Amino acid sequence: MKTTKTVTRRTLALGGVAATTSLLLAACGGGRTAEGTGGGDDAGDGGGFDADATVGVSLPWLGTQNWAEAQDLFTAQLKEAGFTALVQAADNKVPQQQQQIEAMVQQGAKAIVVGPIDGTQLGSALKAAKDAGVRIIGYDRLIENTDAVDAVVQFGSIRTGELQGQSLLDGLAERKGEGPYNIELFGGGPADPNAPNFFTGAMSVLQPKIDDGTVVVVSGQVDFQQAATQDWDNGKAQSRMDSILAANYSDKQIDGVLSPNDGIARAIITSCTAAGQDVPVVDGLDAETESITSIWKGDQYSTVHKPTKDLVAKTIEIISAYQKGEEPPAADETENNGTIDVPIYALDPVVVTKENAKEVFADDPDRLALLDG
Repeated sequence: MKTTKTVTRRTLALGGVAATTSLLLAACGGGRTAEGTGGGDDAGDGGGFDADATVGVSLPWLGTQNWAEAQDLFTAQLKEAGFTALVQAADNKVPQQQQQIEAMVQQGAKAIVVGPIDGTQLGSALKAAKDAGVRIIGYDRLIENTDAVDAVVQFGSIRTGELQGQSLLDGLAERKGEGPYNIELFGGGPADPNAPNFFTGAMSVLQPKIDDGTVVVVSGQVDFQQAATQDWDNGKAQSRMDSILAANYSDKQIDGVLSPNDGIARAIITSCTAAGQDVPVVDGLDAETESITSIWKGDQYSTVHKPTKDLVAKTIEIISAYQKGEEPPAADETENNGTIDVPIYALDPVVVTKENAKEVFADDPDRLALLDG
């Protein structure tokens, strides 16, 4: 299992000269060298590139709804913006993603958007892209341990976890009455740099309640490495939940479970009902169709919605600025990726419950249609 590192996050307002300099280098048309800091021009001359240039998009896989939506939206919106779209997915295989990036460079891509499978394993492929003058934008996940990245567009990962933790507490109070509450903790795939951040954000909310006895993690599995779900695999999550229930809940009721995404949330609910437990309070992430329906029925308590259309639109806005040889919009913060301080465009996610679902999805007809009455 991968050892996770601690990242340093700094807002530009507070980050001082170093953070500001890093952003300016990323945003301006200055020279790009092998020792650069992730900024620079597309071909070392400070200019843009052709309006119909090829833009590559390498997604990690299409196994969850948000990634499938990203594929469709990037294909449509890049074309609408005038670019030639080259959108691929790597089936959660790092060598395949490396090969995709290398092929995109060979096909003349001027910008490549990368949703990394493992943010630490793309250094060589991205260095070759950088040396060829290609702009590199991380999508949804941090690209680590390389200077060959211009920016990352994502929903705030720590903030997402905070919302998940608070939603779990809110649901426990609403559905289970007064505590103490018996809960369990699940994390995402350890190769995904967002996963430990989600867990860290959630635990910043939950740990004080664990310390004062309001919530009890009956299994004692409170560390990310214990809670992580390899490859974000729903089946592995369900097997772990089965084992936890068998070992710890033969004479206890489980009240709530922290879930890192919607697929795992549904696996947790399946495990609990199969074990004869009442449906616990379970949160999630991604506002998947099945989970929205489950929330509306009153089973899954909540999800955190990260609208894919907003993430794709912000990414294309940045690419369009690069194409014109202009500065992109100002980033919200920086994060150290182990090599440089990367400009981060951090969008705000939102918690969805049955109570606010119609309001949240008012401009999303497909999801709104899932809600009755």
